[in-house]
Amino acid sequence: MSKLLELEIKFREDGEWNTIPTSTLLSGRRVVVFGLPGAFTPTCSTYQLPGFEENYSTIRELGIDEVWCVSVNDAFVMNAWAKDQNIEWVKMLPDGNGEFTDALGMLVDKSNLGFGKRSWRYAMILNDGNIERAFIEDGKTDNCESDPYEVSTPENVITYLKETNK
Repeated sequence: MSKLLELEIKFREDGEWNTIPTSTLLSGRRVVVFGLPGAFTPTCSTYQLPGFEENYSTIRELGIDEVWCVSVNDAFVMNAWAKDQNIEWVKMLPDGNGEFTDALGMLVDKSNLGFGKRSWRYAMILNDGNIERAFIEDGKTDNCESDPYEVSTPENVITYLKETNK
């Protein structure tokens, strides 16, 4: 397992800006975090975010404290997207500057699509700030021509959790 760097997450809640260190969010907790290229994009909005929302209770029953969605989008976009998608359980974490995504080694250039710097698609289980298991889509590269979504699914996360919770 590798330890995450200490970062501050900036988010907007109830009309106010808040900043929380990753150590506060992660200390003593087991969290599923999944990253995706962008809010309101097809695969992210049709499959990945709704899939984790639909499987939230199953994931929690398997020993996970929270499920987070991280995207290199600002807090306003992430909040609007959560509202549009009727998200109740998955916690939306904006990464407007890409610092969290970069610390995980998941920041890629998607300028070929007009996106700029964005997240590669992944899911991870973080245990007390350590990366317990990573589900990273194949082909991670700048300006990738494809958008794979096979490895970082909630179903794969659930399979791992079931296997390790025996």
